[in-house]
Amino acid sequence: MSAELALPARLDLPAARPLADAILALRGQDLCLNAGDVHHLGTPGLQVLMAAVLSWRADGRSLVLTAPSGALVEQLSCFGLRPGDISHIPAEG
Repeated sequence: MSAELALPARLDLPAARPLADAILALRGQDLCLNAGDVHHLGTPGLQVLMAAVLSWRADGRSLVLTAPSGALVEQLSCFGLRPGDISHIPAEG
């Protein structure tokens, strides 16, 4: 079973530290990040998300971005990313 965390509507500088703390509190568990309400993605928010992907990958745990809003998909594309880039699913075996 995975933990789930709803991302805030704005992933900007003021949201970065609280988001990082909330994500780190769930480290060691498989995690679903619900991105359905996100309407603004800033560089600090993206940095937190990418750091989480690297941490979950290092731990061999699953991290999945779910239900990305259209605004988030569009803003990720401005960074040259897709929603799948904010995910890590370990290979079975």
